[in-house]
Order: sequence, then C-alpha cells, then structure tokens
Amino acid sequence: MKTAGIILIIIGLLMVVIPSVSFTSEKKVLKVGELEVNKKEKKTYSWPTYVGGIAALAGIVMVVAGKKQS
Repeated sequence: MKTAGIILIIIGLLMVVIPSVSFTSEKKVLKVGELEVNKKEKKTYSWPTYVGGIAALAGIVMVVAGKKQS
C-alpha cells in the first residue's frame, strides 16, 4: 500500500506540473502503387490541475495509512 501511495504522489505531482500532453501521429490515408498519402494529426490530452492534487493527496493518505499498519 505504501508503494502504491508513493506512485500516486509522483503521478499527482506530475499532473500538476504538466497539465497536458500532446503528440503527433501519422496515419496512412491512401496508397496507390508507390504513391502514399499520409495525414499527420496532433493529439492533445489535458486534465484539470485539481485532479493531480487529488491523486497526490490520495497517495499521501495511502502512505500514512500504510505506516500505521506497520
């Protein structure tokens, strides 16, 4: 439980510091013989900052609860 709490804390802090992640993907649209037409799409995944705070807080609770059980 302590390890899961530490992981949640790290993920939560990263979510607060980095509010979105974007990347570009390339998709093949058409291929006729040697001719290829590709499409590049930029995708962005974002989340509210408070979600990271909630995850970090849940991780802290898990670490504290794990210490009390030991």
